[in-house]
Amino acid sequence: MTTSELANRISNRVVQDILSGDLASGSHVRTQQIADRYQVSRTPVRDALVHLQEIGFLEHFPNRGYFVSENIPKDAIDEAAGNFGTDSSDYQQFAEDWLTDRLPEVVTEQTLRQKYDWTKARLTEMLARAAREGWAERKEGYGWRLLPVAKNAEAFDEIYRFRMAIEPAALLEPGFEINREALEEQKRIQSKMLDSDIATTPVERLLDNGANFHEIICQMSHNPFFVTALERVNRMRRLMEYRSRVDRERLTVQCTEHLELIDLLERGEIAEASYFMRRHLSGALKRKSPVVWDWTSGSRQASEAE
Repeated sequence: MTTSELANRISNRVVQDILSGDLASGSHVRTQQIADRYQVSRTPVRDALVHLQEIGFLEHFPNRGYFVSENIPKDAIDEAAGNFGTDSSDYQQFAEDWLTDRLPEVVTEQTLRQKYDWTKARLTEMLARAAREGWAERKEGYGWRLLPVAKNAEAFDEIYRFRMAIEPAALLEPGFEINREALEEQKRIQSKMLDSDIATTPVERLLDNGANFHEIICQMSHNPFFVTALERVNRMRRLMEYRSRVDRERLTVQCTEHLELIDLLERGEIAEASYFMRRHLSGALKRKSPVVWDWTSGSRQASEAE
């Protein structure tokens, strides 16, 4: 991934935070804060903030830094909202066709451009995102290979049982160390979700917040094998979540339990937090309906899972 692509992704994430209210008007947007939040380096963050200043989402004050604009131009908001909707729609259709076996394992860029009527730039964006999320890779020489993902309920259950094995264990690693700053940020995010209208929050944001919470907790183990394993299985289940029926009431329970877990960690009750993590994941697995039939697409769907 090039720096410009990464900076563009960061810009989109910050814009979504602004439009959703996570970053209120007048809020100070610090480079290190954004880098920590999205787990990236400072250089692409600086590029992203400059771009957001240019299009009116941020203001820059000498010796003070960047702040969310009090009066964001309406055309900038409309353009951003339109881009999010188009990106999501195109990508979800691409993902849906792979999940329902309407695409072969090996495809060429020309085939995809003709099938979806995409420009070369749009195709590059879609393939780059698929590669980031772990289900596409460029073949040596020519074409792309689409990789196996969790396409059915059985695979989803196996992923959850795997998570129930590694996530509680990560909390008990000898190198586990509480990152109180990260916990405070997660507490803010989870509380914000409870206080906001979950019914109107974009599905991708809800699902990303849940996955990010668990990955950040796992990172505190300082064991890269736990972290890499969790990130990989989260990518494998992400596609299925795009086509899932999200149980938003369950998400309220999820956020509440995340806050309870944070409370245990802040009190230093690590063993109790490990046990709670296993119960939390077990509850999420039991509460989800394994499969529902989507009559509009003629395919099976897994329901919401964290």
